[in-house]
Amino acid sequence: MPFHGSVTVIASPRPRVGKTLLTRLLTDFHVQEGHPIAAFDLNVGNGTLAQFLPEQTIVSAIGDVRGQMALFDRLIADDGAVKVVDLGHESFDSFFALTQQIGFTDEALKRAIAPVILYIITPDATAVEAYHGLRRRFPRVALTPVHNEIFGSAQHRNKYRFAGSGEVMLRLPALAPGLRKFIETPPFSFAGPARADLPTELANELQRWLRRAFREFREFDLRVLLADLQSSIRLPS
Repeated sequence: MPFHGSVTVIASPRPRVGKTLLTRLLTDFHVQEGHPIAAFDLNVGNGTLAQFLPEQTIVSAIGDVRGQMALFDRLIADDGAVKVVDLGHESFDSFFALTQQIGFTDEALKRAIAPVILYIITPDATAVEAYHGLRRRFPRVALTPVHNEIFGSAQHRNKYRFAGSGEVMLRLPALAPGLRKFIETPPFSFAGPARADLPTELANELQRWLRRAFREFREFDLRVLLADLQSSIRLPS
C-alpha cells in the first residue's frame, strides 16, 4: 500500500475463515518492511488479534458513539501509519453501515489515505451477496477477494468479480498442519525470532510459507500503489 498510509479492513460475514490469521500476517509483514503500523481488533471471544500481537493492537468496539469516534478518528489520522482492521463477523454489518454513513471513504481519499478491503471468499450465498453489496456501496475502495487455500481449489471464485485496484485475487497459502499448534498459541509474531521450541523442519516450512504469503502482499502492494498514482493524475480535458 502507499507508504504514506492506508487503511486495510480484513472482512467476511462468516466466522472461522482466516480473518485473524490474515490480519496477523499483514501486520507482521508491515513490521518486517519497517512501516509504521497500527492494528485494530474488532472481535469478541478467544484467539483474537490482540492476544497474538498485543504490542501492535488496539482493541476497539463500535457499539456506542464513543467507541465509533475513537476508532474512526484513529483510522483517519494522517500520521503516516498503515492501519489494519480485523473485522469480526459480528460487527460486519454495523461497521460498513457506519463507514458509509459517515463518508469515511471520501474523507480517507481526501487525505491521500488508501482504503482497502481484503474479503475472504467462501461459496455460500450470504458471503457472495455481501461481497457484491460492498462493491456497490464502496466503488472507490480497493475491494479484493482473498482465497484461503486451506478451503481447496476455490472453484467458487467465479462468483466474485474483481473490483477497484485489486485486479488479481490475493491468496492466503495453506498452512502445513504441523505448524498450526505453534502459530495458534498466543502470543505469536511472524516477524519475531523463531520459536525456540519449533523443530528445524517446521521452522524451515514456516519460512517457506511466510515467503509465499509476503510475496502475495508485495505484489498487491504494488498494484494498489500503481492505482493510487494513476488516480492522482488529472489529464486536461
